[in-house]
Amino acid sequence: VQLQAFGGGLVQTGGFLRLSCAASGRTFSSYGMGWFRQAPGKERELVAGISWSGGRTYYADSVKGRFTISRDNPKNTVYLQMNSLKPEDTAVYYCAASSGRSISRADVYDYWGQGTQVTVSS
Repeated sequence: VQLQAFGGGLVQTGGFLRLSCAASGRTFSSYGMGWFRQAPGKERELVAGISWSGGRTYYADSVKGRFTISRDNPKNTVYLQMNSLKPEDTAVYYCAASSGRSISRADVYDYWGQGTQVTVSS
């Protein structure tokens, strides 16, 4: 599966953005999907995951209550709605796909898209 993320940009503190990740391939609905981020000088962090059906989701503590992951299987797309953005959310955001069952472990994601930059100004 090939992935392409887009929707990043510059936003003020308290603002919102919605990231999208378009996937190619007919088997998109069989993959768990996740969003990661990496800030300069920091390790890549799994921020949200969603199961193939959308029935299970995972969120890192740092984004719970502010971010929402969702997917539209007929459109081969996964979304990350980001509300109440903070400067510490500034990072390059990546979408990834997992062929395994887990969606909360960073090491199960096999396929990666290119990143999209999110910058939150204070």
